[in-house]
Amino acid sequence: MKNILVKAIAICLLNIAAAGSAQNAHFKTKNPYYSRTSGTPLKVSNSEWKKILKPELYQVAREGATEMAFTGKYSEFDEKGTYYCAVCGNPLFMSTSKFATTCGWPSFYQPMGKNSVKYRKDTSYNMERTEVLCGRCDSHLGHRFDDGPKPTGKRYCMNSVCLDFVPFKKK
Repeated sequence: MKNILVKAIAICLLNIAAAGSAQNAHFKTKNPYYSRTSGTPLKVSNSEWKKILKPELYQVAREGATEMAFTGKYSEFDEKGTYYCAVCGNPLFMSTSKFATTCGWPSFYQPMGKNSVKYRKDTSYNMERTEVLCGRCDSHLGHRFDDGPKPTGKRYCMNSVCLDFVPFKKK
């Protein structure tokens, strides 16, 4: 019980720190692997990512932690644009596939392309879920559930800290 409480407090503190950080300012140092145009898969060690990423992003993306519900900057966000992986810049979701939910995390009904994300069975916490990973850098993004809207019936429940948002250019 004590470990769960310590973990919950740590996640709360990370969320508070994340809320104060500027959009797209996820890096401790310049990230040489970040590219919004390269689709080349990355094989970077966690020790290398730890040197580059801010702690709150590292904890979620590389260690599989989860933001607290309703604390992420994109959970109640409805601007039009593209969501990219905050770790490597891989295009993940279009805002046109984002939908309102009461789950507390930004949710999408489909990824941008077939190589945007990967899946892995997750049986942690005595549950069976589908973990969603970045298709380029294998970072943990969130989970996929089978209770989403049409046309896919899927809900990609993502952690805001793992997402970078770029608005569509206005004409």
